[in-house]
Amino acid sequence: MNPVGKPGKTGSLMPVETALARLLEMAETSPIRERERLPVAQVQGRVLADDLVSTLDLPPWPNSAMDGYALRVADWTGEPLVVSQKIFAGQAPEPLQPGTCARIFTGAPVPAGADCVEMQENAEVQADDRVRFIEPMTPGQNIRPQGQETTVGELVLPAGTRLGSIEQGLAASLGCAELDVVRKVRVAVLSTGDELVEPGQALGPGQIYNSNRVLLCSWLHRLGCEVIDAGILPDDLVTTRARLGELKDVDLILSTGGVSVGEADFLGMALREAGELTLWKLAIKPGKPLTFGHFRGVPVIGLPGNPASTLVTFALLAKPYLLRRQGVKEVEPLKFQVPAGFVWPKAGNRREYLRGRLENGRAIIYKNQSSGVLRSAAWADGLVEVLEDRTLIEDDPVMFIPLSEVLN
Repeated sequence: MNPVGKPGKTGSLMPVETALARLLEMAETSPIRERERLPVAQVQGRVLADDLVSTLDLPPWPNSAMDGYALRVADWTGEPLVVSQKIFAGQAPEPLQPGTCARIFTGAPVPAGADCVEMQENAEVQADDRVRFIEPMTPGQNIRPQGQETTVGELVLPAGTRLGSIEQGLAASLGCAELDVVRKVRVAVLSTGDELVEPGQALGPGQIYNSNRVLLCSWLHRLGCEVIDAGILPDDLVTTRARLGELKDVDLILSTGGVSVGEADFLGMALREAGELTLWKLAIKPGKPLTFGHFRGVPVIGLPGNPASTLVTFALLAKPYLLRRQGVKEVEPLKFQVPAGFVWPKAGNRREYLRGRLENGRAIIYKNQSSGVLRSAAWADGLVEVLEDRTLIEDDPVMFIPLSEVLN
């Protein structure tokens, strides 16, 4: 058994970490600097353009963490106390009268002069409406202090934060009605190959339906990108050159298929003519061929055409690139170690990402790991990482990447 964290030899193949580092370096050379101001309710999935700094204390005053009674501990001698006022959330209380307590509810401001809130479960209301307390109490008990969550001038969310429901709620709690976010990345999606047909059309000899277009467009929308559907490129250099030339006002051209160095690689030919092309042979399976280049100054990422290869390379390479273009710092997906629920007897020279799921805390894998089988990803809830030059027996440790991490 090999250690979990030790990659093996890959020969002339580029390690995944090296390819990702280069993509992120290139992303940082062309950041998206334009921004737009949106209502806080509309920033789901967008990237914060400026630091969010608190302009108030949260909470703005000490408040009760419980339904109960506010009092000054030193006033309690063991005898019942008179209730001098009742305080609901949203009310401004009067100062606490010495020697009394106040009926108080969760979230209500603690009156001046009180230093403790006792929960109602530890209080007994007497026949004369006075209250007897049955447990010892300490100052500060059940009181949320002013500024417990944040104080004026404190950094709450740094620029580059991807905004989700929790971040939206946090911004709203600070009184923000609008936020400045990085404008959407404009991504042109195109597929290559005479064999591709859009769903709904009749299949001809040797043709297949184009699943990658739907997959990527949906994925990019979830990432908050503006998607330009550039359709299918036929295996024709003139048409490829013309179609690429139409894609001017975009931040990235994202293609699938046609990233080999064969005679039908018309996309690569067009890139070599009017820009630059870097073809990486990655030490990754599925997804060894990956193209990065520029066409007339526009970055181009060419993903492999097999559906599972498209999914893996987009998740681990293209998505981090897109996020870094928007200023996001943490772009790699969360992964964690679990025991293998399968045997892997033959070591490979590429890092493999198997479509799998967790069952009883162990990773199991789909029976068919072909790069052309998208059904394996629909069955799975994550990717199981098997390092280079590695064999596995059951219960050996492997790394697991939840699909929720890469799809959102």
